[in-house]
Amino acid sequence: MRTATSNDVLMRRATYAAVAVAVTLVIIKSVAVYMTGSVAMLGTLFDSALDCAASLLNLVAVRHSLTPADDDHRFGHGKAEALAGLGQSIFIFASAAYILFAATTRLMQPTPVENSFEGVVGMIVAIALTLALVAFQRHVVARTNSLAIEADSTHYRSDLLMNLAAVVALILSGAFNIHWADPIFGAIIAVLIIVSAAQIAFNAYNQLMDHELDDDERERIKEIALSHPEVVNIHDLRTRASGTRTFVQFHLELDSSISLMKAHEISDDVEARIVEAIPDAEVMIHQDPAGLEELTILQRV
Repeated sequence: MRTATSNDVLMRRATYAAVAVAVTLVIIKSVAVYMTGSVAMLGTLFDSALDCAASLLNLVAVRHSLTPADDDHRFGHGKAEALAGLGQSIFIFASAAYILFAATTRLMQPTPVENSFEGVVGMIVAIALTLALVAFQRHVVARTNSLAIEADSTHYRSDLLMNLAAVVALILSGAFNIHWADPIFGAIIAVLIIVSAAQIAFNAYNQLMDHELDDDERERIKEIALSHPEVVNIHDLRTRASGTRTFVQFHLELDSSISLMKAHEISDDVEARIVEAIPDAEVMIHQDPAGLEELTILQRV
């Protein structure tokens, strides 16, 4: 049974940190929206509220994805992360649609922003908290390659741009009476949200559909296998990701004259090398005598 690792602990801490920051941001921005009436600020508030819901979903999904494999789920529960990412993208698309509607309405009927200074102060605090969270999430993703944490980090990074845009909108509208700036920046924020949601949905879809790892990663696996002096070739390489785990399987071509025990030892050595290069990978290797594939093709002809 797979036991909890330091990476598992990091992932759980990242989900707790995200929820705590999201709740704090919702409180700060709610006060700021009440005081300023800004559409750009409303956009960041709505996004933070959805971030809070998404981060809660992440917390549940990550805990579930780290559950060890069982009799009913032999490959583990890693795809819970991809489902969480897909759910997040739906939340984010919904927030973008609402912000675009609010921005369009405000653009048609421009309204001055009030208490812009207080709004800017609130946004600066929000930016500082978000920066700290994103830095921690990037550290966790670098260590674990978690899709759910990466999805969470993606829209928190876009939040930084949205918060900066909201600050500019507050200054232009409140200090310089450029009232159209607020809805325009609100619309820009909505577009950024849509781009973020599309990327999250694309990554989640690829994982749910067992998309192959990228070409560079597949080539690295081949190079590791072929670096063993007694490996002749490999074929039928298949890869996929599920949460933080990577699944690799292929046929290893070996000298047909060696014993079954020797073939097993070589296979174990190749597997260990791949796991060392790709931590938390599950590698399945089938040993073939070299030339078998070509012989099979000739026999069919």
